[in-house]
Amino acid sequence: MHPALALTPASLAVHPLIDIDSTVFVQFGLFLILFVIANKFLFQPYLQLRERRKAGIEGARAEAERTSAAADAKLADYEKQLAVARTKANEEGRKVRAEASASERDATDKARATAQAAIEEASTRMRAETEAARLQLMPQAEALSRQIASKLLGREVA
Repeated sequence: MHPALALTPASLAVHPLIDIDSTVFVQFGLFLILFVIANKFLFQPYLQLRERRKAGIEGARAEAERTSAAADAKLADYEKQLAVARTKANEEGRKVRAEASASERDATDKARATAQAAIEEASTRMRAETEAARLQLMPQAEALSRQIASKLLGREVA
């Protein structure tokens, strides 16, 4: 057997892993001094930096929300104005269409009245001319009809 592996009563004695003596107080004092120095020059500036950053982010977020709310208000106002403008435009369009329709109706009525007057005038003139022609041709028609009848019958008709 190997001598290092041999179990002897001295090797079986329990030795503590940490030996607590007066150096513990020195180490604790050094720890406190290092803690105070690190706190003052490292931890507190870091925490202040985080707080400033957090405040800056919150401020930027609040500013973004205010800006967004203002933009939403402006958009709502713009949409309202746009709706009013559309309503006005539609109303103007209806007025223009109504005026055009009335103008068209007036022009059509005038043209119809003019055409009707021309038709009545032409009809009256035609009746007058027809009557004049009838009066003028009636005596000739009678003579002509006697001539035709006598030629057909071969004798004179009374």
